[in-house]
Amino acid sequence: MFIGEYRHNLDAKGRVALPARFRDELKGGAVVTRGLDNALTLYTNAEWEKIARKLSALPLTNASARAFVRHILAGAMAVDIDSVGRVVVPQYLRKFANLSGTVIIAGLYNRIEIWNESDWQAYQESALKDTENIAEQLTDLGV
Repeated sequence: MFIGEYRHNLDAKGRVALPARFRDELKGGAVVTRGLDNALTLYTNAEWEKIARKLSALPLTNASARAFVRHILAGAMAVDIDSVGRVVVPQYLRKFANLSGTVIIAGLYNRIEIWNESDWQAYQESALKDTENIAEQLTDLGV
């Protein structure tokens, strides 16, 4: 399980160290892809298989489904975690998420998000202003 918020630096080669507590689950490799809100999403290989299977089952006749599948699947790249717990974020994904310098690694139970630090701060500020409305909407989803 991935939980918590961490600040790490992206080096000149596009590598970022993942939190030590995340590394054991990622030893078998991972997949990083374009996510939502201009962040990247990192999945274990097992979790990626579940997501990819669901996405590939979406109807080709639905334009929104095609666009979302292209966004997620075409943006994906298999990555390895090196001996010191770093992952290389491909250039096209760094560009998509505007990553440089300090990045935020957010553990979200079954996935990890990688954010540009200022985008994360802006998102957090915006979400905090609307927490009560968000919570009310989640009651409709059974939360």
